[in-house]
Amino acid sequence: MSETGQPVSILSASESWDLLSSVSIGRLVTSVGGEPEIFPVNFVVQRRTVLFRTAEGTKLVSTAINNRVLFEADDHGAADGWSVILKGMARMLRTNEELKEAEHAQLLPWTATLKQHYVRIQPVSITGRRFRFGPEPSPEPTSA
Repeated sequence: MSETGQPVSILSASESWDLLSSVSIGRLVTSVGGEPEIFPVNFVVQRRTVLFRTAEGTKLVSTAINNRVLFEADDHGAADGWSVILKGMARMLRTNEELKEAEHAQLLPWTATLKQHYVRIQPVSITGRRFRFGPEPSPEPTSA
């Protein structure tokens, strides 16, 4: 339940990072040829950035061509849920130092495929919301 008792509450940046760190599956939103694309990815939060691995293909190419991306993750239980959206700049890691740090995250591929490239999303902004589930309220009566 939200602290305010309202059905939707805004999360602080710190709360948003904590929740984002608590899950491992999210969605990368990018643009390919002027069209929006969305990709499910497994990820980790490392130093308040989002880190994921990928193979050669559309995901990698799209983050290289248009590095402005959105990243979204969420979760829910029976009574409430949350959603966090990160706007940022995606960049493939290349230097030995960057790759060594990324390998410390122990991020394993979600599917049994070879994923040789690490991509890090540097945040520009992060927003989050918590949702309290329940019945729809009755509409207010209108006077004629």
